[in-house]
Amino acid sequence: MEKSTYAIAFNSGMCATITLLNTLKRGDHILCVDDVYGGTQRYMRRILGPNTEVEVTFLDFNDYKAFGKAILPNTKIVWLETPTNPTLKCYDIKKLADAVHKNSSAIFVVDNTFFTPVNQQPMTMGADIVMHSVSKYIGGHSDVIAGALCLNDRKLYDDLMFIMKTMGTGLPAFESWLALRGSKTMEVRVLKAAQNAMSLAKLIEAHPKVEKCVYPGLKSHPQHGIVKKNASGYGGMISFYLKGNIKMADRFLRSLKVVTLAESLGGVESLIEHPALMTHGSVPAAHRAMLGIADNFIRMSVGIETEADLLQDMKQALDKC
Repeated sequence: MEKSTYAIAFNSGMCATITLLNTLKRGDHILCVDDVYGGTQRYMRRILGPNTEVEVTFLDFNDYKAFGKAILPNTKIVWLETPTNPTLKCYDIKKLADAVHKNSSAIFVVDNTFFTPVNQQPMTMGADIVMHSVSKYIGGHSDVIAGALCLNDRKLYDDLMFIMKTMGTGLPAFESWLALRGSKTMEVRVLKAAQNAMSLAKLIEAHPKVEKCVYPGLKSHPQHGIVKKNASGYGGMISFYLKGNIKMADRFLRSLKVVTLAESLGGVESLIEHPALMTHGSVPAAHRAMLGIADNFIRMSVGIETEADLLQDMKQALDKC
């Protein structure tokens, strides 16, 4: 699906990440996008860096001048998510890939979990490795935990296979079956979720109780033009800021009836969560504030329910704010 020569399946997205990061040695450097999945930044910040003396730099990759300067002689991995989790910042994959390969021998990794191969194929734009949390859209039913790395380099593939077998991070047979089952319906699910998400994003953006809606398909999204160039669709993830504080967010979330309050994403059901208290609670408060993960910030994974039901549920919950 990612148009790669090789792919390796792991027993979680974090197992895929950790297996890849085990190719690093003391003194190596990772350049990572600042608004990255909470588990990824937590591992880099609190385990990998302190325990192995691998240097980690977190940076907004849309600052292209700073990005070029941040690629150091010892940079071995450049890690990108696009869109990011949870603020849905998007990036010009080809422009970043060209900069990485021009200035270093670093491996350029793109986490494509949010957009999936249906909407975006980073390998065709210069990525060396595409990473997936298969637990999300590829599995698609919130009943499997799995990860994957897709790549073309044979030596790197052999190295990763050795590390995977040694660490025991490979994907078992039943979970492999579940992931393959989900992959067969991924395209229709992703397209339906995106259709629902666009309708919801328009409703949310126009609602008087909403301060700001962030969805790559909206013209108001700062990187809408980049997404149109990179991708064929806008995905099923929406983020937005309510007008009010954490009590208002709590009232809104408790008022939803069709949409479920829960972490995770990419399943057939619509899930919604409060990043500052849930998925990104481990991110230091100062860093959350810098990223815009405020107490009134909400992240939603739009499912494939009947569009009218989702719109009605969203409207009645927002009206109660």
